[in-house]
Amino acid sequence: MEAEETPTQVTVDDLQDVWPMLPPEDRMTGFRLLEREEAEGFFTRLDGDDQLQLLLALPVAQRRTWMRLLEPDDAADVVQAADEDHRPELLSLLDERSREEVRALLAYAEDDAGGLMSTRFVRVRPEMTVDEAIRYLRKQAREKVETLSYTYVLDAHQRLLGVVSFRQLFSARGDTHVSEVMVTDLVTVPEEMDQEEVGRIFAQHDLVAVPVLDADGVMKGIVTIDDIVDVVEEEATEDIQKLGGMQALDAPYLQVGLWDMVKKRAGWLTVLMIGEMFTATAMGYYEHQISRAVVLALFVPLIISCGGNSGSQASTLVIRALALNELRLKDWRRVLGRELKAGLALGLILGVIGVLRIVLWPDAAEVYSEHYVGVGLAVGASVAGVVLWGATMGAMLPLLLHRAGFDPASASAPFVATLVDVTGLMIYFSVATAVLKGTLL
Repeated sequence: MEAEETPTQVTVDDLQDVWPMLPPEDRMTGFRLLEREEAEGFFTRLDGDDQLQLLLALPVAQRRTWMRLLEPDDAADVVQAADEDHRPELLSLLDERSREEVRALLAYAEDDAGGLMSTRFVRVRPEMTVDEAIRYLRKQAREKVETLSYTYVLDAHQRLLGVVSFRQLFSARGDTHVSEVMVTDLVTVPEEMDQEEVGRIFAQHDLVAVPVLDADGVMKGIVTIDDIVDVVEEEATEDIQKLGGMQALDAPYLQVGLWDMVKKRAGWLTVLMIGEMFTATAMGYYEHQISRAVVLALFVPLIISCGGNSGSQASTLVIRALALNELRLKDWRRVLGRELKAGLALGLILGVIGVLRIVLWPDAAEVYSEHYVGVGLAVGASVAGVVLWGATMGAMLPLLLHRAGFDPASASAPFVATLVDVTGLMIYFSVATAVLKGTLL
């Protein structure tokens, strides 16, 4: 008699490692192999898109249980990730209180503080004594609340008056009123603040949670550090993808369909290709010089590479500084001054290397003609010029786009490189004409 096969045991760590690479059907198989308690913890840590995918793959009778594991802000993410046909069904899985909270959250834009916040937080009244507040907190702790790190003091109209920590409550006398121990110097965010700016607030003040207020000072909820970690990762991923010269992906790489991937990348590639066509136009304009001194064509890739790399470096540094709020538009003169100096220094370093590469090359006269010294000087001076120009353009273009209201990340490294390629050729052949006039030209 054959022994029955036992299902392979899967741990949360095992599944977490391979999750991004698994197709939907294998994800569900792995998820079903987890112990119930592990599965619940794993499910609540997934992002909204993955939670939705699992929910829709579950039998209808099981969806309610899993949907009700989620906090209102997480449930709102799931509903928001679903198409219009599935949203009513998902909302119906929640209890009445949660359903109303989720609907309120869905009224906010996804990238606003209101769209990130949880509406379940611990609160007390200012007239309560410390003993009354502690008893009330015990009652709230038995309910689902986002965090117990801070207790918020609200008046009868739910306006935020202050905040008090557990340490302050337990160290105070029992008959002391909450209003006497609360802190009133608060860091808050408006409900319409963009999530990227909320992230900066967390970074500046080392917060665990921040209250979200409406225009009247009424407290609507809290944004917690775990939500902001996801936001920072999302924003950084989006910026990096834009820096690569493409539209930001809306899902993990392996989950993006082939056609969607092509659409995200084709637009910028087309723009960059059209831009590079001007390189051929520039080469055609200097056809006479090239025909008389073919040796100049040997160094076109070098010139293009130096200028593009310099521009890419500068644009990346400025875009990141803008994203971290290290730079403002009013700093443009300082940025320009720094990049002019840095570009000149870098250009001179690379230019000298270029001159030495040509002048000291064995049989230089045979390879680069008898005027190899002039060729070396032309290449070296051109390298210095295009590096300086690339650094300047790479630094200024993101600031100009930011001033015009566009995303600075759109001034991606490939875009700056393409722009510098064309202008770099003009610099190269202009310098070569001036240096080699009367000899090769």
